[in-house]
Amino acid sequence: MLGLPKSTEFNKRIPKQKFYENLSVTPALKRVFIDQIKVIYWRNKVAATTMNLAAGDTVTEVEVFEVRLAAPQLDVSVLRQIDKEIPYHIVFLLEYDGKYQAWTAYKETAASGNNAFKVGTYYHTEWLSESELPLKVDGLSIDKVYENFVRQIAGGALRADNNETLKESVERDAKRQQLEKQIAALKIKVRKEKQLNKQMQLNAELKKLKKELEEV
Repeated sequence: MLGLPKSTEFNKRIPKQKFYENLSVTPALKRVFIDQIKVIYWRNKVAATTMNLAAGDTVTEVEVFEVRLAAPQLDVSVLRQIDKEIPYHIVFLLEYDGKYQAWTAYKETAASGNNAFKVGTYYHTEWLSESELPLKVDGLSIDKVYENFVRQIAGGALRADNNETLKESVERDAKRQQLEKQIAALKIKVRKEKQLNKQMQLNAELKKLKKELEEV
């Protein structure tokens, strides 16, 4: 898929129950796997062994999973569960009615080690045909290819400023999202506040947050 070379093709069907037979999976999450997913395929493996790429320092392989859906929505907890079970970096291609969304999360090795990963916020594209997906192999190492996959899927949310690392871009985006939520909540408070002096205090705080947002 994604125009990747034949050497990367894996094309292995993964039984979805593999991910919810784990005792830590709640009955609600198990029901999501059963109701929302038709089938999961492990389509490609992007690695130094399958492409002419240098091995990565932090990323060993990037897997491409095709997840065929029963409806055009998927609970993100499903992707998080799969990411927890697979000790590699993953690009998910959700398919419904011939259209695709590419999804991925910034995923880094947890401090505890033991093949454990810390999975961050998920980013995704709009529904597109496979040929329209904005994904291409860009970079000379697995680390760089993975970074560019995440940036391509996230679009403008993870624009690179001043040669910052992917981790720095993700942290900056998380800060931006947090400030936007705080600003939205504060605007509601301002509208509801009847006392003029409290309104002025809230507006001063709002102005400060907006300035912070401009600087992120």
